[in-house]
Amino acid sequence: MNQLNELDYGTPAKTATQHANSLVTLEIDGVNVEVAAGTSVMRAAVEAGINVPKLCATDSLEPFGSCRLCLVEIDGRKGYPASCTTPCEPGMKVRTQTPKLADIRRGVMELYISDHPLDCLTCPTNGNCELQDMAGVTGLREVRYGYEGENHLKMKKDESNPYFTYDPSKCIVCNRCVRACEETQGTFALTIDGRGFESRVSAGQMQDFMDSECVSCGACVQACPTATLTEKTVIMLGQAEHSAITTCAYCGVGCSFKAEMKGNQVVRMVPHKDGQANHGHSCVKGRFAWGYATHKDRITKPMIRSKITDPWREVSWDEALAYAAGEFRRIQAKYGKDSIGGITSSRCTNEETYLVQKLVRTAFGNNNVDTCARVCHSPTGYGLKQTLGESAGTQTFDSVMQADVIMVIGANPVAAHPVFASQMKRRLRQGAQLIVVDPRTTEMVKSPHVQAAYHLKLRPGTNVALITALAHVILSEGLEKPDFVAERCDQKSYADWKEFVLRPENSPEAMAEVTGVPAEQLRGAARLYASAANGAIYYGLGVTEHAQGSTMVIGIANLAMATGNVGREGVGVNPLRGQNNVQGSCDMGSFPHELPGYRHVSDSTVRGEFEQVWGVTLSPEPGLRIPNMFDAALDGSFMGLYCEGEDIVQSDPNTQHVTAAMAAMECIVVQDLFLNETAKYAHVFLPGSSFLEKDGTFTNAERRISRVRKVMPAKAGKSDWEVTVALSNALGYPMNYSHPSQIMDEIAALTPTFHGVSYAKLEKAGSLQWPCNDEAPQGTPIMHIGQFVRGKGKFINTQYFATDEKVTLKFPLILTTGRILSQYNVGAQTRRTENVEWHSEDRLEIHPHDAEDRGIKDDDWVGIESRAGQTVLRATVTERVQPGVVYTTFHFPESGANVITTDNSDWATNCPEYKVTAVQVLPVSQPSAWQKQFSRFTEQQLKLLQGQPGHATEAAVTK
Repeated sequence: MNQLNELDYGTPAKTATQHANSLVTLEIDGVNVEVAAGTSVMRAAVEAGINVPKLCATDSLEPFGSCRLCLVEIDGRKGYPASCTTPCEPGMKVRTQTPKLADIRRGVMELYISDHPLDCLTCPTNGNCELQDMAGVTGLREVRYGYEGENHLKMKKDESNPYFTYDPSKCIVCNRCVRACEETQGTFALTIDGRGFESRVSAGQMQDFMDSECVSCGACVQACPTATLTEKTVIMLGQAEHSAITTCAYCGVGCSFKAEMKGNQVVRMVPHKDGQANHGHSCVKGRFAWGYATHKDRITKPMIRSKITDPWREVSWDEALAYAAGEFRRIQAKYGKDSIGGITSSRCTNEETYLVQKLVRTAFGNNNVDTCARVCHSPTGYGLKQTLGESAGTQTFDSVMQADVIMVIGANPVAAHPVFASQMKRRLRQGAQLIVVDPRTTEMVKSPHVQAAYHLKLRPGTNVALITALAHVILSEGLEKPDFVAERCDQKSYADWKEFVLRPENSPEAMAEVTGVPAEQLRGAARLYASAANGAIYYGLGVTEHAQGSTMVIGIANLAMATGNVGREGVGVNPLRGQNNVQGSCDMGSFPHELPGYRHVSDSTVRGEFEQVWGVTLSPEPGLRIPNMFDAALDGSFMGLYCEGEDIVQSDPNTQHVTAAMAAMECIVVQDLFLNETAKYAHVFLPGSSFLEKDGTFTNAERRISRVRKVMPAKAGKSDWEVTVALSNALGYPMNYSHPSQIMDEIAALTPTFHGVSYAKLEKAGSLQWPCNDEAPQGTPIMHIGQFVRGKGKFINTQYFATDEKVTLKFPLILTTGRILSQYNVGAQTRRTENVEWHSEDRLEIHPHDAEDRGIKDDDWVGIESRAGQTVLRATVTERVQPGVVYTTFHFPESGANVITTDNSDWATNCPEYKVTAVQVLPVSQPSAWQKQFSRFTEQQLKLLQGQPGHATEAAVTK
């Protein structure tokens, strides 16, 4: 799919719904054109195949009318109006090409070029520069104004940003970058400084880009029509020659990108303007942080070793796979069929994940398969399945543009889902109101032109008390939607829930002591949400990663059903998925109790369908969850693990418990890009492939299935799906696929919600949202229209139980965790890019009162101790956290954030309670004992990677 140059219509499209009159007809250069009312003359011309010269206009931004190149003549009007800012009117007669217009345009271009470097042949954007193009289009042949007078040609470049350069000498002050920062991104980091001849783009108040509020989303670079803002990769590598559309491998937004290439080398990643999840926008990770795919740390040769104290030995693919298969068979012969299992990846494709769970159920002969969704969104699957009938979010991202009140609970989209956050902030700037439920003052609470109407700053661990109190206000004040409930919901469960919610102990006043949220604030937020024409709830890991995570998801669904906020645009229950394919990994049957499509393994009819296609008898007994695997390893009954694309040693809670379990196993097979923390405990390393090296699909948080396309050969010779196929064949269960499209065909045949999905249909539609089947052949953007998937919506009581993790005199503070914009998950990818310039270490945020009580100053080293362990971080003293609460991220393994998180977990799904850990924080002068051991162990493992003896002992690796 070579789409290097996309047509730019100059101004955004208008639809009939945006205007009372749907269509207007006019004449442009003698051609009759019919367009939606409100369409600009410029866009109408382009739609008719008539290109009007332009510089300040682009179809991702509202018209500005500053460059004066797009002037036209209109019968009956004086002067020469700008076609970008002039709306079409019925019967209008427009001329875009006349001698007078040509003369004006040449004059305008002459003025631009008179203060512009004439270095086109050596300019990095030569051949892809709109200013250069317009000089040709207008027929500019000479510039009468010399450089003898004042000019900007010697202005200093700003090279501070690691990904792009700012050359003010080439700026034409078209304002596109400033408008992109405002309209598209919503950061308002750029402005025009000075007036008249002195006008220049400024980041902040004439700061370097890196010192300003710029978040490096790339919107300004994308919008720039000259070489003023240029990617450093383009400067270094030159212009791309071809491109392919693919899907970002970072968060659950699922942005579509053009990988612009020279041969097999990526020159840059450009957000695809037709991407249905991102509409041509991006963030710093997807836009720029793809260099990890070719990083020197990549391991591209299979390796084996007998013990983790042995040096690694590079071997052929055949030897590595035969060794892994032999070890798994030996372990099963010694310990039983259930002594091995697998973990699928939320970073791999649907097809690859499907094959791993298939391998476990067929070649291993058990259901011991799980995925990282266990530790993030498994409560979403359980809670939404029980109440609404489907384990996924209800809306499209675009639905937020119809919301009147938005409630964000336990999520910080600005940091974790930035492209969607930009869209949400756009809606808030249009007038929607915002409620933020978070113990921390996140960027969502207040940012340029956005401020939450309510910030319910609850105590960590009290989510369920708060959601029930919100429901209490809605029901006690008659703010529910009785007609919706009567028509759409189960009446008995509603009556039971109503009786429970209206108990006095669930009132905001009674719960204020539990949550720390004043009753009047809570009442005001409840009234605002319930009285909205369209109320939408978006939530993240601050909801799910609790001992009552599933209960809280149920509480959110209860609230949406009671207020009628399900089943149409602008409403819904919307989980914000953390990783690129966490939704897909769940859909593909990665849980030990469910086959693809969320169907229980105990259902004999369902099993029969798979058995017929797979040619084996499947076990009806659910397998082990990830925490059960660890416990069984320490018990001596789970001895082998196939782990594809997950770093469970860094990402799972209670690290020392995890590493002890890993060290107890006899064969761990890791399939990954780097020697991550889990691979340090492995016996077989199978090189993985990055998203740039594979074909397949990802499914984002809105159930959108999008194509991933291979743009470079797999550095290790095999894509991930080919490795799993080869391992299965080595184990004696034949898999015969020649392309991932065949795997998707099998998924579609066996999974009701995917029956209508195929690569051919994805090519045509761009993407599809499941369910996609005979009932919904074009997919399902909005779920639960007319009726819930389960039939009648089910209300379930949400009794609040305080977590077992309580503050004490020994551990008086509560630690909660989260993410930051520049880093991603365990950091294996982003730490190997220039993103470390923004965030090079995990920090502990602590409130000034708590810091002063302990004698802690900004940048001090502090020890954080819980009942699970101790680590040391540097402190950031800030009022973003409330007194009694501390906060950190988990992107750097040496930080040991999960050394101190406990193995408390959700009652229904075992999702760990990362968000509530009782700790003490005190000043220290040296790393923790765990960090010292971590450094020694890492040094040993790196020596073993190089084939040198590491002098490790068996005892050292289990501590």
